[in-house]
Amino acid sequence: MTDINSGVNLLFLREEELRQGIELLYFAYRGFTEEPDAILAQYGFGRAHHRVIYFVGRRPGITVSDLLSTLRITKQSLSRVLSQLVSDGFIVQRPGPRDRRQRLLELTAKGVELERLLTEKQRARIANAYRAAGPEAVQGFRKVMEGLISLSTPDGVPPGKSQERKKD
Repeated sequence: MTDINSGVNLLFLREEELRQGIELLYFAYRGFTEEPDAILAQYGFGRAHHRVIYFVGRRPGITVSDLLSTLRITKQSLSRVLSQLVSDGFIVQRPGPRDRRQRLLELTAKGVELERLLTEKQRARIANAYRAAGPEAVQGFRKVMEGLISLSTPDGVPPGKSQERKKD
């Protein structure tokens, strides 16, 4: 007699479970962006501004080219958002030390404050969810998210992952 508990349980691959996963992603994203969206609206900014502020804050001195690669948006889209963030005093651009054509981006004090405010809301939400789920669930969540990211990138490497490895 075969032990039914010895095999891999593939019930999570059924249509209903997959659809629930899709719905959970939609609802989680809505919850994850709700508070920051309200803050951004006070500045006349949207989610594209938030992504730029976040990644420039995470990688001070990031080049425009690397930011384009990370966000996977067009130059035109980034230009519109970046111009507004620069003119409003949230980001500064400076030429690269070796290649003066290169533009390096950094948050100003005003940008650092806005990034902190936006991120603290999301960080608290994630910390609460991680705490409630436990370490094994967090590791499983990371694997699922990395799997979703890898499927969406041409080389299978999540955006920014290669830059992180270079620093190690």
